[in-house]
Amino acid sequence: MSARPASSTGSAPDSRQPPDPDSFIAGQTTIEVAPGVPELRLHLATEITPIWQATETHLDALNIEPPFWAFSWPGSQLLARYALDHPGRIAGRSVLDFACGGGLAAIACARAGAKEVFVNDIDPLALHCAGLNATLNDVRVTPLPGDLSGTDIGDLPPIDLLLCGDVCYNQSMADRLIPWLRRCAASMEVWMADPGRPYAPKTGIEILRRSRIATTLELEGKTERDTTLYRILPG
Repeated sequence: MSARPASSTGSAPDSRQPPDPDSFIAGQTTIEVAPGVPELRLHLATEITPIWQATETHLDALNIEPPFWAFSWPGSQLLARYALDHPGRIAGRSVLDFACGGGLAAIACARAGAKEVFVNDIDPLALHCAGLNATLNDVRVTPLPGDLSGTDIGDLPPIDLLLCGDVCYNQSMADRLIPWLRRCAASMEVWMADPGRPYAPKTGIEILRRSRIATTLELEGKTERDTTLYRILPG
């Protein structure tokens, strides 16, 4: 999850990526599993890793964005769980994990038999981590850097299924993304997973699954979040 708006669409510069991202990610995370997806291993921040306690001032000094990629957010966990539990809805399809963070949902789709899996994030370090996580799980993902929100559908690669999790975290972001996602839904399936944010869409959706997802007090102020996966309908 890393869907904050960028200044423009297209490829993002790497000015906020450490010179040696492999070493940075290895030094700031441990290899763990998300609570709801024990089949997959990820580079994750935990209470014993330095980045867990890092302040934004510290991150600025390191010249990196806040590390949304280092956490298994509830929406991404539910997307991944659903993909692994329903491989028939994934196999043979071209999938885009929008605002992918560490790529958990994308990796689950690759494991479930997707024909091709694209990962997108405005943070180049997130895309790098998604690639490392894919390698950890013996699958392949293709990065699509930059801010894709608002992109004409014809400018995207051929996509059958667009996934996004935990993206409606404020009103301005929801107002920006939801109309674009509804346009995308006219030519592909669009699945969104949301842990009860007030800004997520309440109408024009088809609910696929509701689950209680384990999280942390540091991330969500709760140890569990009631999370819903739904299909966004065209509009």
